[in-house]
Amino acid sequence: MATDFKSIPLIDISSLVEKWDDPNMAQDEGVAEVVRRLDQACREAGFFYVKGHGIPDSLLKEIRSISRQFFHLPYEEKLKLKLSAATGYRGYQRVGENITKGVPDMHEAIDCYREVKPGMYGALGEAMEGCNKWPSDPPNFKNLMEEYVNHCTDLSRKIMRGIALALGGPMDAFEGNKAGDPFWVFRIIGYPVVSHANGNDMPKNDIGCGAHTDYGLLTLVNQDDDITALQVRNNNGEWISAVPIPGTFVCNIGDMLKILTNGLYESTLHRVINNSPKYRVCVAYFYEPNFDAAIEPLDMCVEMTGGAKKFEVAVYGKHLVSKVLTNFVM
Repeated sequence: MATDFKSIPLIDISSLVEKWDDPNMAQDEGVAEVVRRLDQACREAGFFYVKGHGIPDSLLKEIRSISRQFFHLPYEEKLKLKLSAATGYRGYQRVGENITKGVPDMHEAIDCYREVKPGMYGALGEAMEGCNKWPSDPPNFKNLMEEYVNHCTDLSRKIMRGIALALGGPMDAFEGNKAGDPFWVFRIIGYPVVSHANGNDMPKNDIGCGAHTDYGLLTLVNQDDDITALQVRNNNGEWISAVPIPGTFVCNIGDMLKILTNGLYESTLHRVINNSPKYRVCVAYFYEPNFDAAIEPLDMCVEMTGGAKKFEVAVYGKHLVSKVLTNFVM
């Protein structure tokens, strides 16, 4: 359960990144300190920044820059990638098309998922079958984004190994039939400047993205360096700003990790409000379980939380599809 945290911790994970595939990494002092801090952050806030992650800051900036170039294209060009049920819910969505709890979100986005071939997951995966839709303009958009997704997948696996150790398990506790073949979700998001027509009363449809929790295991957020818009709610109901720290990712845990840890780690509510006079870009990568994984509390986490399972079994793909099918007004 999230606490009354007032700020989001910053963790240097360079030791973990260096030792992540060493069978004896848990004995390394640097790794042990990273593991301790991950455990504290996941228990208290469900959010943390990471530095020392090994992905060049130049790439983080380039990803945001090319995303901004796309969003500045004429609307007719962006519509060539239009998201629909026929595309497996991949592609471009206009401002207000994504909804959170029935309220339109004031952002536009390109939604991507790990590609699903027909029949790959039987009826479970039918709604998600399809290939990602990438623009031809700007040039090299597809190649750059696919390279970036690969980097984020590798980094997420390393962080999840640290979280496994934080829970007292083996470093590969989340692999195998849980996330040995991880699904992923990738959202390239643009937040227009909000309207201030109603003075200090923020109308509902000026929320860039309404309060929500993420679906999977771990999220990596690459946000503009000069715009504070992401907010995280503590258990007092206060909204704590995730102020940008250049060169870092903002990380948070999702619903599936909350279930696996039997609630020891919280998937914390967060939202986005762009009060800046500038257009904001955010690129979010979501590291998920195997699409067909049956997720339930791990025995070691049940023991740590009183001996009773607090959650029923959830099939990740079913959870994702239930969300996707209600996310859009098209």
